[in-house]
Amino acid sequence: MKTALVTGASRGIGRACAEKLAKDGYRVIVNYVNSSDKACAVAEATGGIAVRADVSDPSAVAEMFRGAGDIDALVCCAGISEEGLFTDLTPDDWRRMFAVNVDGVFNCCREAVPGMVRKKRGSIVIISSIWGITGASCEVAYSASKAALIGMAKALAKELGPSGVRVNCVAPGVIDTDMNAHHSAETMAALRDDTPLGVIGTPEDVAELVSFLVSDRASFITGQVISPNGGFLI
Repeated sequence: MKTALVTGASRGIGRACAEKLAKDGYRVIVNYVNSSDKACAVAEATGGIAVRADVSDPSAVAEMFRGAGDIDALVCCAGISEEGLFTDLTPDDWRRMFAVNVDGVFNCCREAVPGMVRKKRGSIVIISSIWGITGASCEVAYSASKAALIGMAKALAKELGPSGVRVNCVAPGVIDTDMNAHHSAETMAALRDDTPLGVIGTPEDVAELVSFLVSDRASFITGQVISPNGGFLI
């Protein structure tokens, strides 16, 4: 049985990815940092195991991977967001955003890649954001961190391709998750109206794409940035 490790898997896109990969036949490692009850519920539902680790902490990530063993698929969903004027952004705010969103992916890839290279196979999917492509007003730090992931995925795909390891990036549009729950009904309605398909995406929409990208059906796809966004960005 293949093993997939999904970070930030206690809710939202991470949870949907864990559930979908379990249906695909993977043994799933459900990573979380705060939501223990939710993560354990996902693990129980998927037949996987829940493992607490702050992805921004290299030692915690190393311990998580030691317990998980070799990974066939790594899906990096863990992330944080924050809105506010750039002029109100502090150095600590900036560093925390990059510590989780960028360093977290680096820490996980650093642990997963050696085993994948040794086996000459493996798939990594990094969850970015549409704002990493276009930028978002009042989300400078978040947009910058997600843009960094796009560059990382492309570069890592080139480096690992000769070893049979694929790396792709998914940059979702507006998705109905806890991260967007702070928006008012009016804001969500406006975002929906700006989406040609006329709907807000679901975590399951993203999980279906991730499922495809980690599978052998996507064996000739690497270094790509795919944005499931309902036509919000064309």
